[in-house]
Amino acid sequence: MSESGAVGDRPDIAGEALFRPVRAGNAFEETVSRLLQAIRLGIVPPGEALPAERELAARFSVSRDTVRDAIRSLSEAGFVVSKRGRYGGTFVAGATPGAARAVDGATRLRPTGAEIDDILAIREILEVGAARAAASNSLSAEDRDLLWGRLGETAAASIDDYRRLDSRLHLTIGELVKAPSLVPLLADNRMRVNGLLDEIPLLQPNIEHSNQQHEAIVIAILTGDVERAASAMLEHLEGSAALLRAFLG
Repeated sequence: MSESGAVGDRPDIAGEALFRPVRAGNAFEETVSRLLQAIRLGIVPPGEALPAERELAARFSVSRDTVRDAIRSLSEAGFVVSKRGRYGGTFVAGATPGAARAVDGATRLRPTGAEIDDILAIREILEVGAARAAASNSLSAEDRDLLWGRLGETAAASIDDYRRLDSRLHLTIGELVKAPSLVPLLADNRMRVNGLLDEIPLLQPNIEHSNQQHEAIVIAILTGDVERAASAMLEHLEGSAALLRAFLG
C-alpha cells in the first residue's frame, strides 16, 4: 500500500476508509479489526505487504506498540507473515485461517453475520443493564468482597483458565442485581458468546486490556457510579464485538 493509501498506483477509497483513526477506548482491538478487514476484503491481497508500522500508527492514531501488538497477534493467528531483510516487512499470508477452515471442512458451521449480531445485541442489553443496576444497588460487605475477589481471580488467570473466570466475573455482576431471573438469561447468552469466542484466537494484549476494563467496571460498581459502570461495560463489550466481527465476519 502506498503512502497515499492506494494499492499499487490505484486509488483505494475502501483502504482510506479502513486505515483511518480508531477510537481510543479499544485501540488494540480496533486496530486488529481494521487490519483483518483490510485482509479479508482484499484491500491488501495475499502476498502483499501491509503498510509500515510507523505509517499504520499514524493512520490509526495509535502508538507503534499497539500496532506491533496487533501485527504480532495476527501473525500468531496465521493471517500475516513477517520477513526480515532488505525486502522485509509484514505480508498477508497466502491462505488465511478462514480459508483453510473452509477447505478442510469445519466441525461446526460458522455463524452468520445475523447470528453474531443477535448474540452481541442481547449481550449488550443484558450486561450493560446489569452493570448499571448493580452499581445502583446497596451492596453488602459480602457482595463487595465477592466481586473484588472475582476480579482478582480473573486478572491472575492463566490463558487456559481465562475464559472460565472471565465468564464467572461477568455472571457475578449479574448476581449483584438481585433479580433471580436475570442470571439464567446472562448464562445462556454467555454460552453463546463463548461459542463465538472459541472460534477466534485468545490474544494476550486483549486479555491485558480486558483486565483493565474489568477493573474500571468493578470500581464503578463498588463506588455506586451508575453511568460510569454502564459506559465502562459498553466499552468493554464493544472491544470484544470488534474482534468477533473481524475474525468471524
